[in-house]
Amino acid sequence: MTEEVIDMAEQVKKSDQEWRQELSPEQFNVCRQKGTERAFTGEYYDCKDKGVYHCSCCGNELFSSDTKYDSGSGWPSFWAPIAAENVTTESDNGWMMQRTEVLCSQCNAHLGHVFNDGPQPTNLRYCINSVALKLTTDES
Repeated sequence: MTEEVIDMAEQVKKSDQEWRQELSPEQFNVCRQKGTERAFTGEYYDCKDKGVYHCSCCGNELFSSDTKYDSGSGWPSFWAPIAAENVTTESDNGWMMQRTEVLCSQCNAHLGHVFNDGPQPTNLRYCINSVALKLTTDES
């Protein structure tokens, strides 16, 4: 019996129907249709647990609790991704605003937005939807 090895650098591509079967309706809306959860309602906005935040769609490692901070925005905020290559950004001019969208580099899930008003050392605030994340704690 051979064990299947998955190359984590490989792009994850699924149809909307496949994503709908795997994700909750809120996860699908946020991650696949670029929605936003309401501020101060997400599972991780006030979470202080230590660990690694993964993409809720594909499991890609995105952020460490070591870079998480309370921005007061109502969404989990980080000053840096766990590795630059694990997220991508693109211009988002929706809602009559200019913002920078943050995406999972592996499955292209919408995660949230990044702003230039964060703390040192990066001055960045990655403002991320909780439903786009899955925390693996150090105790797991």
